[in-house]
Amino acid sequence: MKRKNGPWKILDTTRKYENEFIEVNEDDVIQPDGKEGKYATVEMKAGCCSLPIDDEGNVYLVNQFRYALGAESLEAVCGAMENEQPIDAAKREVKEELGIEADNWQSLGVAETDTSIVHCPAHFFVARNLKFKEPEREGSETIQTAKMSLDEAVEKVLNGEIKHALSCLVILKAKLLNK
Repeated sequence: MKRKNGPWKILDTTRKYENEFIEVNEDDVIQPDGKEGKYATVEMKAGCCSLPIDDEGNVYLVNQFRYALGAESLEAVCGAMENEQPIDAAKREVKEELGIEADNWQSLGVAETDTSIVHCPAHFFVARNLKFKEPEREGSETIQTAKMSLDEAVEKVLNGEIKHALSCLVILKAKLLNK
């Protein structure tokens, strides 16, 4: 079955791996230059990345062990969407991971993590007018809440202490909006 993908012609697709979060496919292709080849892609669930900011300008991040890194990672609240609108996923994740509810949510747009092989849109939000309750964390999550000023979070992005790309982006976008 031949189909087009921009200037590429896809001759066949083989699913190499699949679970509830990710699909890995390998396509047999005709490249834009006319040569035959293979192209692998990763399709991940769309997600959200949220940054709660309190009335004093403090942000709330999560510090958690990340299996793929084998280390702790300081991050904004991020998670996969579960057949829901991006804002609903953002609200759910912030409540689950930090125990925070917010009266005001602002969208900061959408980004892709790695457009060459990965399709995984991430929707960005800032939450304000916060209310604090108990987190409802999943059993697989070992999370500690980290509170700091937005300026300190920006500094941690710039000096490499915060490495998670989506977290870096939402923190820097939030800072630009707070000028």
